[in-house]
Amino acid sequence: MKTYFFSILILFFVFSCKKEVSKITTSSYGTHKINYLENGSELILKSGKFTYNISNSKLPFNKVILLNASLVGYFTELRVEDKIIGVSSPEYIFSDKINQLIKSKKIENIGNEQKYDVEKILSLKPDAIFTNYIASFENTYDLLKKNGIEVIFIDDFAEETPLNKAKIIEIFGRLLGEKEKSSEIYKEIEKNYNSYKELAIKQTKPPAVLANEMYGNQWFLPGGKTFVAKYISDASGNYILKDNIDSKAVPMSFEEVFVKSEHAEFWVNVGNHQSKKELLQINPNYAKMNVYKSGKIYGVNGKETGKANDFFESGIVRADLVLKDYIKIFHPKIFPEYQLTYMKELE
Repeated sequence: MKTYFFSILILFFVFSCKKEVSKITTSSYGTHKINYLENGSELILKSGKFTYNISNSKLPFNKVILLNASLVGYFTELRVEDKIIGVSSPEYIFSDKINQLIKSKKIENIGNEQKYDVEKILSLKPDAIFTNYIASFENTYDLLKKNGIEVIFIDDFAEETPLNKAKIIEIFGRLLGEKEKSSEIYKEIEKNYNSYKELAIKQTKPPAVLANEMYGNQWFLPGGKTFVAKYISDASGNYILKDNIDSKAVPMSFEEVFVKSEHAEFWVNVGNHQSKKELLQINPNYAKMNVYKSGKIYGVNGKETGKANDFFESGIVRADLVLKDYIKIFHPKIFPEYQLTYMKELE
């Protein structure tokens, strides 16, 4: 009798599980910080502390406004620039096509970080606005939301690895009706990135590497868990702060960095300076550093026009090309014919 009872119980459990599974029709995609869940008639998008329930009837978005140039790269890689109807601070946008659309008034200038033209935004009636979250603009966000505009925060800067930044393209692909294309683009970037990384790992002597520069009286070194540290590691560089566990910038004095970088052979990510001499105008103390005197220094101004810099645009997505730049710098023999894409040596 007891055996019969347990047999019935097991059968009940099995059928219950099958019934429960049949109800689940969800699928998920995304990065560690930003992801979405397909749930029947709606898409549940989670980005940081924000959650959006977007009805499939509203997708794909065809009229969007971008408030951050760092998000432009996802649109240019997907070739969906024509879905953009407004941007802020157009002087910081590198894309030729988007600049042409701005000139022809197909994309409107809706202001800048100091003051957005809310009336123009409302008149454009966008399907959605994409931006990084800035607490001081909370009132503006609330006003737009009260007028029925979907404001979606995509904090790409919060991602801690280069490939996770690139993978955000799949979020945009889903929202813009280019799901398959975005997946293909990411897979190609991922494939390239990992193959380049494998080549770099074979190098037996990773050179010591310093990154970033001083702002005021502090040097903001990328923490050991930041995407910059990851790039340097994957390019087989020995980052001077590799053992640090911070996922954000670590402020240090010049004296601290001077000691830590004593043996550095390369200094990367020094901004968009044009020459070593120009660096000294920022801080004359740089001249005391060994890496300044006998090392190699690289800025991120390989693709720059005026205030616009493609390193902060397509470079956000093309993690494979950024990694290839770092490898070319640290181990030039790996890609002897390759010319740097985003970076440039300071003379």
